[in-house]
Amino acid sequence: MTSFQLRTGAPGARILAFGHYQPSKVITNDDLAKMVDTNDEWIQSRVGIKQRRVAGPDESVVDMAVQAGGKALAGSGLSPADVDLVIVATCTQEATIPNASAQVATRLGIVSPGAYDVNAACAGFCYALSNAADAIRAGSARNVLVVGSEKLSQWVDWTDRSTSIIFADGAGAAVVGPSEETSVGPVVWGSAGDMADKIYIKDRNGFLHQEGQSVFRWTTTNLHTVAKEACELAGITPSDLAAFVPHQANLRIVEAIARKLKADNAVVADDIVEAGNTSAASIPLALSRMIERRDVPSGAPALLIGFGAGMTYAAQVVEIP
Repeated sequence: MTSFQLRTGAPGARILAFGHYQPSKVITNDDLAKMVDTNDEWIQSRVGIKQRRVAGPDESVVDMAVQAGGKALAGSGLSPADVDLVIVATCTQEATIPNASAQVATRLGIVSPGAYDVNAACAGFCYALSNAADAIRAGSARNVLVVGSEKLSQWVDWTDRSTSIIFADGAGAAVVGPSEETSVGPVVWGSAGDMADKIYIKDRNGFLHQEGQSVFRWTTTNLHTVAKEACELAGITPSDLAAFVPHQANLRIVEAIARKLKADNAVVADDIVEAGNTSAASIPLALSRMIERRDVPSGAPALLIGFGAGMTYAAQVVEIP
């Protein structure tokens, strides 16, 4: 077979920049206490959340994705013409047709890119990031815009305290480009379909349902091994990590996985305290905010792990841009 040269000329992929967006409306625990039988102490003791952001009625998944994606693109130093693939991770699109990615691309001035959405729920960003890196390594794309955007507020019953206290809205994005070295590590991903009935929306007129205790037990029992395997495939140990950015599902889950991982030198993302659970948006949103605050150094390794409905999960080590 005749050999050929990939058009990227590079064996790896790297994240060039992150961006994020949060709606302006803040709902505190005290605000929720006026809507449902709960209080600040009860919420913080169970999920660690103090407040969350909620999009306005005219603010869509695409709107938020455009805001986050535009910031990531500006930070990357690339022009829209440099991007030839857009991937949006979301499980809360208002309607499944048309997809979000093509709309985001057009609104950002990205002409004729490949464009598709990924629904792996809260693991969606990690799935999409892996797809982006693989596309670059294979020569199928030069630069990729990856966005996680969610409007969970429109799928939550605000009289149900088991879900209304947790979920929120927002978007996070990353631009991925070619690299002489592998700066987006191999993904460790999988699913547990026998747990699919633990987080679901019954139909298009239904609300999000979650069996919190079952999800807590499953995540805190199984996911630290996935996180360790991602480190092994990247050729590092947990102690080498500068940051650990798990999906912001529940502060107790975040802390439990971090303890078992033993990433003693890593800054552990706790964005859920101020942002709530934003599903596929939570990882890029949290890391973008950490970078903006200069909590983590450029060039250092960070471990990402997403997990959610399905149950789906995915983890990879990346170099902080």
